[in-house]
Amino acid sequence: MPTDPRRFSTPENLPYGKPIALNPDDRRTLMPELEQRLQRFSQSDKPGLWPHLEKAKLIRQMGDRLRNPFEVSQGGQPFCGPTAILFELLRQQPIRYIDICQDLFEIGFFQAQTKSISAIERLRHSQGELRMAEADWMLLATLRDAENRIFQVDPNAPEFIQQLSGITKSWEMIGWAKEVLGYGRVRYRHAFVLGDVSALRWAERSLRRGGVAFLLITADGLLKAKALPVTVPNHWIVLLGNVQVTGPRALWWWRSNRQISLEIYSWARRYKIEVPELQFEDLFWGVVTAEPAEPAEPTV
Repeated sequence: MPTDPRRFSTPENLPYGKPIALNPDDRRTLMPELEQRLQRFSQSDKPGLWPHLEKAKLIRQMGDRLRNPFEVSQGGQPFCGPTAILFELLRQQPIRYIDICQDLFEIGFFQAQTKSISAIERLRHSQGELRMAEADWMLLATLRDAENRIFQVDPNAPEFIQQLSGITKSWEMIGWAKEVLGYGRVRYRHAFVLGDVSALRWAERSLRRGGVAFLLITADGLLKAKALPVTVPNHWIVLLGNVQVTGPRALWWWRSNRQISLEIYSWARRYKIEVPELQFEDLFWGVVTAEPAEPAEPTV
């Protein structure tokens, strides 16, 4: 498939600075350029390739997300990985978000860093209970389906198949951070073998360098404080910052019980997590960090 030759901004050629920092209840006025881009999309006479998605509704939902990225939600779909990527795309590169959505709607693919990412005809013609907003579905389902080789993304598939089709691996997060977000330095670090606090601090340093960080956790244990007989890695979240580790550090032969606190995005919410280190060790599995090829000076 031919690729769109249009150039786009990436973290490599954007001014460094803090991304849009909002609370879930905040709304901001769109910058004139974003309003103009949405208006241009609205007035485009190109027919859409998603026959079951209403263009006007799609654009309204895009505007809501541009005003507040916390509107993005995986809803009832197992798309936590792509949702984390989309949240940071909106915060870091809102113009690129509009271009991607317009390209997907009108031509069925968008140009990533080194390849095009396509929504195949089967996906574009799918209909049923999406269990999320149409604007989120179009992009998230495209990202997820493009990576799948066995289980297709289908809103009408049995629940078990939907869960299998939505599993996101660390190398897929690495790929999206490079291809969709455009970061030049992307790495994965395990955290399940006595490296939890150092991995978390490593992730925080990436934020200070103008990057992003995606944590792999056990969702029910860390976000819902459920006592679990067995913990497994099953959910990707976005690290927002405010990482604190308080309390004395134990000697190496004693397990430390310092207090860990951090703020994250997941399920259209900002969470402030405060847990003992022992519990955190059981629920935190790894982190993908992405930074510009030429990192910004760390912020204080």
